[in-house]
Amino acid sequence: MSIIQNRKAFHDYFIEEKLEAGLVLEGWEVKAIRAGRVQLKESYIDWKKGAFWLIGCHITPLQSASTHIKPDPVRPRKLLLSQPEINRFIGKVERAGYTLMALDLHYTKGFIKAEVGLAKGKKLHDKRETEKEREWQREKQRMLRDKG
Repeated sequence: MSIIQNRKAFHDYFIEEKLEAGLVLEGWEVKAIRAGRVQLKESYIDWKKGAFWLIGCHITPLQSASTHIKPDPVRPRKLLLSQPEINRFIGKVERAGYTLMALDLHYTKGFIKAEVGLAKGKKLHDKRETEKEREWQREKQRMLRDKG
């Protein structure tokens, strides 16, 4: 069950490969995510300190958050991946010029997981081509609906 999707990632990048990763979250962040107060639009994944980190993901704290905790809405959050997955992604990101993007947040067996995509940037003409294809699919559906 999807919580939020990063549509901008699909618009700006070709997604080559997808992978599910766990997130290290605090209690107030889990409550805010369950309430739908999360945004992935400006987020990206970076390699630091021997791990991948989700940076720029904005989680707005709830008004009823604890008084003794100072919530930081954009703090870096560690991604939980196995060592072979980490090694494979490091090679592709550093050598092949790929980018790691957070594609969506979803529930898996009660846990909040992030779908991570290995992405290659689109050029302007690629974005136009994608938009034309999407418009054509809409028009085709409209024609089939009106005909039947």
